[in-house]
Order: sequence, then C-alpha cells, then structure tokens
Amino acid sequence: MNNFFTINSAVVLITLLLLVGLSVITWSIALLKIWQRWQAKRHNQTFIKRFWAVQAWGDAEKVAQEGQGDFAHLAQTTFAELASLAKVNPDLQHQGLPHDLLERQLRQQLQNIQRRHERGQAELATIGSTAPFVGLFGTVWGIMHALQSIGKSGSASLDVVAGPIGEALIATAIGIAVALPAVLAYNYFLRQLKVHVTSLENFAHDMMRLAQKHDYKL
Repeated sequence: MNNFFTINSAVVLITLLLLVGLSVITWSIALLKIWQRWQAKRHNQTFIKRFWAVQAWGDAEKVAQEGQGDFAHLAQTTFAELASLAKVNPDLQHQGLPHDLLERQLRQQLQNIQRRHERGQAELATIGSTAPFVGLFGTVWGIMHALQSIGKSGSASLDVVAGPIGEALIATAIGIAVALPAVLAYNYFLRQLKVHVTSLENFAHDMMRLAQKHDYKL
C-alpha cells in the first residue's frame, strides 16, 4: 500500500482513485440489492402464506389489498382489472375479451416488477466489463511515465526499472480486483431475478385460472 501513495504519475493516481470509486459503487449496489431482496422475500412469503390460506374469492381480494411485495402487486392488479371489467360502459382501454385484458395487465405488471429489480444490474455489468481496461490504461500510462523517467536518468539497471514498473502494474491488479465482485454480483442477481420472475409468472397463471373460474367477477 505504500506504493499507492508514492506514485509519481498524476494520471495513474487518478486512475486508481477512479477504480476505488467504482469499487465503492459496486459494493454499495450489491449490499443495497441484498437488503432489498431480503425485505421483498419476507413480504412475499407472508403474502403467499396468507393468500393461499383463504377459501373465499372475496377474502382473497381483502388479503391482496393488505399485502405487500411483488406477488401482492400481481394480485392487486388482477382484482383492479376485474373491477374495471365490471363497469357497464368500459372505456376503450377495457374493451375486449376479459381473458385478454387481464393477461395484458398482468404481463405489464410483470414487466414493471422486472424492470424495478433490474435497477443497478446495468451498473454492475458496466463496472465488471470496464474496470480491467481502466486498470490496464493506468498501467500502460504508468509504464510510459516510468520509461521516460528511466530514459532521463540514463540508467536501466534492474533496481531502477523494477520500482516504477511495479507501481504501474498496481493499476491492473486493482482493476481486476474491482471487476471480479461486480461480475459475481451481476451473475448472482441475474440468476435470482430469473428464478423470481418464473415464480411470478406461475402466480400470474394461477390468478388467471382463479379469475376464469369465477367468470372474471369479484
């Protein structure tokens, strides 16, 4: 770490500070998403347990209105659309077959939920793919600066060359160290999101089935 504070090139130092900033962003996004997923999982488990415990369609609507989480939002969307279908003179948005209208609303809600959970993943992917190149840029610039200094000194002995070159290579090492957590976090959240979306799609199909069973009425 002493070399970090003795780097002579301002460009290399700025590059290292940029990498440190990217690392802070990576861990901030990862920890925030982990906390959000834990909170959402708790809400979803509570809602699912209460929802499937009821026996009457009307009681299910009450549970949906009181629930929190993604599954609750899908249920609320279902009952809101059924209420719109019950209107005597529906507007253009709610004209059509009940099955198609409900399916469209649930699909849109699924897309909104997915986009909300995808927040931060683009940043993780960007950091994971660019951090090594940022570090490599710092290394190349540091080596150029070191060679210029060596050329001015007129000495090319190992003890003169190794120090500046070693300082320049720090940027590449830090770039890789920043990229690895970002890539791992991105892949983890992407996998978790795919599993979660599949569960939501299954629940949406269940809501379609129940709505059809009750003739799309509350």
